[in-house]
Amino acid sequence: MKVSDACPRSVGGQRLESAVDYVAKLRKAIPEAFSGGEIDFVTLRRLLGASGETGGGSYGLVWHGKREARGTARTPAFGTLLPCPELSVDWERTGNLLVEGDNLEALKLLRKSHSGKVRLIYIDPPYNTGRDFVYRDCFRDSVGRYLRMTGQDAERSGRLHTGWLNMMYPRLELARTFLSGDGVIFISIDDGEVGNLRLVCDEIFGEGNFVANVVWQKKYTRANDARWFSDSHDHILVYARRKEALKLSGQPRSPAQLKAYSNPDSHPKGPWKATPLHAKSGRNTEPFTFRNGVVWAPPKGTYRRFSDASMRHMDGMDEIWFGRDGKQVPQRKTFLSEARERVTPTTLWLHQEAGHNHEANSDLKALGLGGVFDNPKPVRLVRRMLDLATDADAGHIVMDFFAGSGTTAQAVIDANEADGGNRRFVCIQAPEPIEPARYAGGMAFSNISDFAAERIARAGRASAAASLRDGLDRGFRRLKLVPDTAAETGSASISGPSGAAETQALQEQRHDRLSTATGALRGQEPGHGRP
Repeated sequence: MKVSDACPRSVGGQRLESAVDYVAKLRKAIPEAFSGGEIDFVTLRRLLGASGETGGGSYGLVWHGKREARGTARTPAFGTLLPCPELSVDWERTGNLLVEGDNLEALKLLRKSHSGKVRLIYIDPPYNTGRDFVYRDCFRDSVGRYLRMTGQDAERSGRLHTGWLNMMYPRLELARTFLSGDGVIFISIDDGEVGNLRLVCDEIFGEGNFVANVVWQKKYTRANDARWFSDSHDHILVYARRKEALKLSGQPRSPAQLKAYSNPDSHPKGPWKATPLHAKSGRNTEPFTFRNGVVWAPPKGTYRRFSDASMRHMDGMDEIWFGRDGKQVPQRKTFLSEARERVTPTTLWLHQEAGHNHEANSDLKALGLGGVFDNPKPVRLVRRMLDLATDADAGHIVMDFFAGSGTTAQAVIDANEADGGNRRFVCIQAPEPIEPARYAGGMAFSNISDFAAERIARAGRASAAASLRDGLDRGFRRLKLVPDTAAETGSASISGPSGAAETQALQEQRHDRLSTATGALRGQEPGHGRP
């Protein structure tokens, strides 16, 4: 819908709002209802809760089951989050959460306590490489029924995109509700689904809230046995809740960038680097004569970057470099002391700066957990996201609902250790089986959620052992998603030293403890979190 401002501007001296005014307000309030700069009425009706869809076409991605996938995020949650203090670390003080269970149902249950309060979401979902993945969209359904419903039977290959999109859509819709007004989501994906994911995210978050498609160099070696190209990268799509409210901190200068600054002439302002006096755009092409008689003019096709007054000032302050012999093309001395502390991030993240797959395995080996988890993300990759999107002392919440091995949680612990921050994490991971069980650090691991819990616990202990900081939050509260009937009858089993008696006691107190567990992140429980 393109709108003209044909309405009367005022009646009786009272200004009337035009259609343009209303559309501007709508764009600010519901940016995801716009596609290609115009209102997408189908999406707008869906967001407003309309049950039907009007005729006519709209730009976007269409697949079998999309309407049902849209509605899945709005269905009631089936299950209860059962507190497990005996499987947690520092239960009484920590503000971090590790939830074991299907992430769709867990997200629904966490909405009441965390909606609109998460600053950063990072997810590394299944890449849909053709291997089976199981994410149930109804907690009560059997895995077999879910596979049949979504067409993921091993004999059928038509599910390749449809099943993956039906899995992702409701989870991304829920993710949007968790982001704060200035929040941002980073999503890792490969070439196989990046195009589809981009269209889905444009629909859910709003095309205007797209921030970047980051290319991360995940490998630094070449696979010469690859048929066409050696795959060296993944994508990271970045979307804001409201792009105009998003503020990124920038990246610290790398050692290579700092090395570019030196002070060969012992200038009192300190290290500097030589930068051109010309620019690609402008108007002034006149020559300029310096105090030493050198006449300079911008190269053909370029323009002067500075006015005569600025050039005279820099020349008088010895801020023009003519080379060691005084005969080189004059350049400006750009001083490190006057430069911004951080630099604008680029969309290319090289392995030297953001880690790589081999480094991710080394992260686990350092905790005595090598050889269990295949291809996790490196801690340094998530640390870069934390550096860009979170502040040390703002109590920002970081969420990962495809937690995997627990990389995001460790990154939060390490970031707080580095700057004394009070970031908190909310991680969700289904108890996907590891078959056969794998051994590391004297322990056997049969499911991914148990592995993530052990990794987070070890990362916290490693941080404490090497730290000079007191009072950092290195623990987590573990919650398990169980069917409502199990929670009511006490039939849900909890592994650990407490056994059945502790399980029954927990059931009797589950409502109070769940309130306590989520209340810590809302800052409502005195005595919890960082002292």
